[in-house]
Amino acid sequence: MTAPATQPEALLSRLAKHHPDADAAVVSRAFELVQARYEGREPEAVKHALDTAEVLARLRLDPSAVAASLTARAFIEGALPLEQVTEALGEDVARLLAGVQRLASIRWDRIEEEAAETLREMFLAMARDVRVVMIVLAMRVQRIRAIREETWSQEERQRYARETLDVFAPLANRLGIWQLKWELEDFALRELEADTYAEIKRLLAERRDERQAFIDQVVAVLEEKLAEEGIEASIKGRAKHIYSIYKKMQRKDLEFDQLYDLRAVRVITKRLQDCYGVLGLVHSTFVPIPSEFDDYVAKPKDNGYQSLHTAVIGPGGRPVEVQIRTEQMHQLSEFGVAAHWAYKEGGGGKGPQDKFMLLRQLMDWEREVSDPHQFIESLKTDIFEDQVYVFTPAGDVIDLPVGATPLDFAYRVHTMVGHRCRGAKINGRIVPLETGLKTGDRVEVLTHKEPQPSRDWMNPTLGFLKTASARSKVRAFFRKQGRGESIRFGKEMVERELARLDLAHATIEEIATALDYPTPDDLYAAVGYGDRNAHSVSSAALTLEREKAPPEPPRLPSTPPPPPTRQTASGLRIDGSDEVMGRRARCCSPVPGDDVVGFVTRGRGVVIHHRRCPNILGTPEPERLVEIDWGEDAGQRHAVEILVQANDRAGLMGELSKLVTAIGVNIQSARAESDRGKAASIRLSLDCRSADQVAQVIDRIGRHRDVLEVRRVGRR
Repeated sequence: MTAPATQPEALLSRLAKHHPDADAAVVSRAFELVQARYEGREPEAVKHALDTAEVLARLRLDPSAVAASLTARAFIEGALPLEQVTEALGEDVARLLAGVQRLASIRWDRIEEEAAETLREMFLAMARDVRVVMIVLAMRVQRIRAIREETWSQEERQRYARETLDVFAPLANRLGIWQLKWELEDFALRELEADTYAEIKRLLAERRDERQAFIDQVVAVLEEKLAEEGIEASIKGRAKHIYSIYKKMQRKDLEFDQLYDLRAVRVITKRLQDCYGVLGLVHSTFVPIPSEFDDYVAKPKDNGYQSLHTAVIGPGGRPVEVQIRTEQMHQLSEFGVAAHWAYKEGGGGKGPQDKFMLLRQLMDWEREVSDPHQFIESLKTDIFEDQVYVFTPAGDVIDLPVGATPLDFAYRVHTMVGHRCRGAKINGRIVPLETGLKTGDRVEVLTHKEPQPSRDWMNPTLGFLKTASARSKVRAFFRKQGRGESIRFGKEMVERELARLDLAHATIEEIATALDYPTPDDLYAAVGYGDRNAHSVSSAALTLEREKAPPEPPRLPSTPPPPPTRQTASGLRIDGSDEVMGRRARCCSPVPGDDVVGFVTRGRGVVIHHRRCPNILGTPEPERLVEIDWGEDAGQRHAVEILVQANDRAGLMGELSKLVTAIGVNIQSARAESDRGKAASIRLSLDCRSADQVAQVIDRIGRHRDVLEVRRVGRR
């Protein structure tokens, strides 16, 4: 291992180049502190500190940030006390290190266990001074590079790499710091998929000379054409990184040889208008590949990234990707938020914060979300998940997590727009509020004059809202409506859920106590506020009902069933034997997951009934009953019938059918009777896999605004 330099000459040289008016002496003092703490005992620690600081110096951060990165590891490990740092390096460096220490100490794989208020304070500090997260990203880059030098177990290295890929690479991407993003992804892949990483690296190395010759040929052609047109620009090959190759092979199910954008060039122009001139020249020189053009100049990504992307058939009939951008766009793509954040000596200056939705969202949430746990839920769903980019009617770009709905869009535009939302249009067509958005959609929100949010919006199982931040805004609205109204509404929801369960033993007082609420009214209020889902109350009620049910009578002796003569139900076991065949009773139509019992017939095998089926409870031959275990059989479906009572109107049947099929359940048949347009009785015969799926269907249908009652019935 090479010994570290005695002075950070490279750092000081870079700082002098990019910050000629700044006093870089703070970096020299920081290096001296680190050297004094580690030299002679842990020389590698000094090298690692220099490597971390070099990452930030390449990103052109100011001397205070570079000094903080030099001392960060020593400070976090307790080798440098805060008072010494403040005295030697100043208040600005000390503030940065305090934020870095909080951020670096989090176990991201167990974020739910962290103190939520501490997490919120830390992320707000990050939003106020983005240098904090950039220092942590630089530390992460240095450590993932050198992870195999650590005395960690394979499991610890895997956890660190997974955390890098799940949290820190997306964070670098959201800040637009492309240089750090690809390093974090590539080195994480090296740990998580070592064989795949090595194979892609080998394939890249094998054909590097061939690819370079092809790129040189394309560059020569384009340079000649640009000179003829008088366009001043630089052209060079663009490296494709291993993780992006890996992801594209997975996403498109391609082999390495099928990837066309391994061959890529980048054209950097002086002026914006030249970008489109170069694009026209490229398309007139080579044959463009249909559907492989993206205009991120007119429609920038949420992190500010701008560029024209196209793919063409190059020399020899081989495809090549071409990126076209200005020098300013290139600086942003390379350095991200660092390209915008200007700092003066001793403190941070204000950068164009509006360009970075991540930072703006953090500040907005701090004002709008009162519960720290809700803030952390928002952070996990809205920041670290993949994004879609949609447009307002005015053409502004809004970024949202994949799976977000028009209602999420409305709340991202403005809280009151969300509260007043009554419908939405996507690309000019009216759509349900739970419709998923896709990149490029143009979204228009239809509004009431006054706020009229629905409590159903807070229920994640109904799919109205994907983002936790939007749900928290709805929750905050109803908290302001008063406890009495929330109790009334919550009681209505809970009673509707419990009515479907036909409880015989559990009481509402016991259910409230089991869920840690002093009284039923406290439980109702929590449901009305949206703090608890009514479905979770029914789940708790079922658990309590099973616990309070009287002991079952002694197991009945099992009787070997005779050979079945009719269609059988698989997955049936008696006394541990898997060789038992049986069939479902038509009177109660049980499915796997129901509480069932077997009835041994004369010559027809075992018939499976609900334990509470009237035919079982009233049987004159209890000796024929046997205990059975009926597990779910993969792929097998069972006929179940439900009865729906609803207000009749045109289109009702179609809406109910969509609700059922949306969760993967087939409708065998549907029979409806109408009372002259006033009420409708609908009997649906469904193909379901399990009792859980039946409950899910009943829950979905029961929430339809026109449905008065829905229950499971026996087959006729």
